[in-house]
Amino acid sequence: MKLFSKKHKKQTAPMVVPTHIAIIMDGNGRWAKKRGLPRTAGHKVGAEAFRTIANYAKSIGLKYLTVYAFSTENWKRSEEEVNAIMDLLETYLRELIRDMDKNRVRFCFFGDLTRLSPELQAEAAETMERSKQYDGVQVNFCLNYGSRAEILRAAQSFAAKCAAGEAKPEDLTEEGFSDLLWSAGVPDPDLIIRPSGEIRISNFLLWQSAYSEYYFTDTLWPDFGPRQLDEAIEAYNHRSRRFGGVK
Repeated sequence: MKLFSKKHKKQTAPMVVPTHIAIIMDGNGRWAKKRGLPRTAGHKVGAEAFRTIANYAKSIGLKYLTVYAFSTENWKRSEEEVNAIMDLLETYLRELIRDMDKNRVRFCFFGDLTRLSPELQAEAAETMERSKQYDGVQVNFCLNYGSRAEILRAAQSFAAKCAAGEAKPEDLTEEGFSDLLWSAGVPDPDLIIRPSGEIRISNFLLWQSAYSEYYFTDTLWPDFGPRQLDEAIEAYNHRSRRFGGVK
């Protein structure tokens, strides 16, 4: 699907939806603090914002949506906040499984899931397995994810193959290394969006974002909706992607 520009009314060319958009879902705590609410309330509203964006991504023909849900560094937060996030994730996954045939969204998880509760691991595995049959948008959920950990894990995996005599160091290529990452088989993101006013990448898709376009907005994640996504896509359409070359 192609979107039409809302800001530039004289422009008649349709807006092209990127193949892959990634989002750092940031600002839940600040959203709650501004309203005198506990941080957990912000995460609950943020979860609804994710649901809205995932459904909208499907409606506009996006092929891949990757979201940063919980990082390897987020374990440093209070036990109460971490438990609240995990409870929300478990509730959301149960709803996904229940409504899977209606929504028809394919799900994948990037990250080390072994630190999660057995129940959450089982629900994530069931979500991935049962949603394999759908060919619409694929939502990649980054859960207990850190890009440095991902790269280190991939390097260790290839080193182990070399030590076992199954590969030689000179055999490794960029494509081969990409296949060792949690994102194996998923094209690199065209556009990475960070709400909340922060301008940093926070250990997110470091390898995959080598030529991604970035879009930063002051909107806090719970307030981020289809209109904000349209604006990010419009901004992307005005970028010139040269991948190191010259147009």
